[in-house]
Amino acid sequence: MKSIIIYESTHHGNTKRLVEAIAVKDNVETVSIENAGSLELSGYDRIGLASGIAFGKFYKRMEKFAEKIPAGAQVFLLYTCGSPAGGYVKNITRTLEAKGAKVLGNYGCKGYDTYGPFKLVGGIAKGHPTKEDIAGAVAFYNKIQMNNPHKTEVGL
Repeated sequence: MKSIIIYESTHHGNTKRLVEAIAVKDNVETVSIENAGSLELSGYDRIGLASGIAFGKFYKRMEKFAEKIPAGAQVFLLYTCGSPAGGYVKNITRTLEAKGAKVLGNYGCKGYDTYGPFKLVGGIAKGHPTKEDIAGAVAFYNKIQMNNPHKTEVGL
């Protein structure tokens, strides 16, 4: 099956580290959001959307990109965040499902965060994602790849 992950990893490369680990292990194509505008997504069996979290949601460009996902697409979500408050995939999942896409599951883990006031204290979630966090992302993708018929949620 042919898979692609479109990612946005702007501050410390946290999300990109998860994406790269999956790509190396499972030969998955990856494209940054900056280069994803002209992609023809209908040729992929699975589409991953990976992003950092800002204000409780995927980055705005990724949320907007989700509107381009074709009906019937199988989509999985990856994210990193400074604080594991949860609920980060609600908005993008709603968008995808309204387009007729099937969300296969999501994986989230902590990521080093120095945005806004966190910069004043040297950041939060230092050292993340860890090797274990990254291995968790790869294991999550392997579950998705095995066509698990149940929605998969791993991580935070």
